[in-house]
Amino acid sequence: MTETLDHFGRDCSALRDKRLWLFDMDGTIYEGERVFDGTLDLLSRLRGQGSRAVFITNNSSKNVGDYVAKVGRMGIEATREDFFTSVEATARYLAEHHPGERVYVQGTRSLVAELGRLGVDVTDEEDPAATVVLIGFDTELTMEKLRRTCRMLGRDVAYLGCNPDLVCPTEWGFEPDCGSMAVSLRNATGKYPQFIGKPEPDMVDIVREKFGASREETVVVGDRLYTDIASGINAGVDTVCVLSGEATLADLETTEFRPTWVIDDVRTIWGMLG
Repeated sequence: MTETLDHFGRDCSALRDKRLWLFDMDGTIYEGERVFDGTLDLLSRLRGQGSRAVFITNNSSKNVGDYVAKVGRMGIEATREDFFTSVEATARYLAEHHPGERVYVQGTRSLVAELGRLGVDVTDEEDPAATVVLIGFDTELTMEKLRRTCRMLGRDVAYLGCNPDLVCPTEWGFEPDCGSMAVSLRNATGKYPQFIGKPEPDMVDIVREKFGASREETVVVGDRLYTDIASGINAGVDTVCVLSGEATLADLETTEFRPTWVIDDVRTIWGMLG
């Protein structure tokens, strides 16, 4: 691959004209607590050329404050304005479609607290007043939580999921994410949620409109075809699939979600912008 060509020989020089970069996080700029080589250099170069980098993540186990602290430990300078999460997208959806309704949540304490901060009437206990069941990526999952959720799904309730990701990358491999938890609950209850985060275009559209960027000026960078790349396609913007996380070259031969460019990693993108 030459300096400005991707894995399939496509010219990547148009990346130099992008002014809004929407980065996935897990598997794209870091893995667990390890920042990928090239992440800090790429973010510095984007700032230096006047571009904006925003982190859009489906990971619903953490709130924005948690993410600011996490990337800070990795040397990434960021504020709340630099993030948009599936939790925020979910809160917007609930405000529009279920205003004032009580929401039972199977998720982390961080997720429950963030939804409350965003104005959702939220509970993580069985409650006959709850008319919505919401599940997230629950890294604190217990069997008792699963039992409560199954009992809540036995009621006449709306059923939502923060994100459809089947796995979350870690330093040692992959662990089950919200999508896999939804599959287990479907096996137990016969019910399956409507998902809110990527691949829906809303997260891309909201951030793009917030910063006044056109579709032509925007690019989504991610490692997952059916969420990151699909969200960019659905929003009508260019996409970069990096091979540092879930997606492989074999996946790209058969996927219906065709990225604009396929590049090894953020270090390679940094080199292309030089």
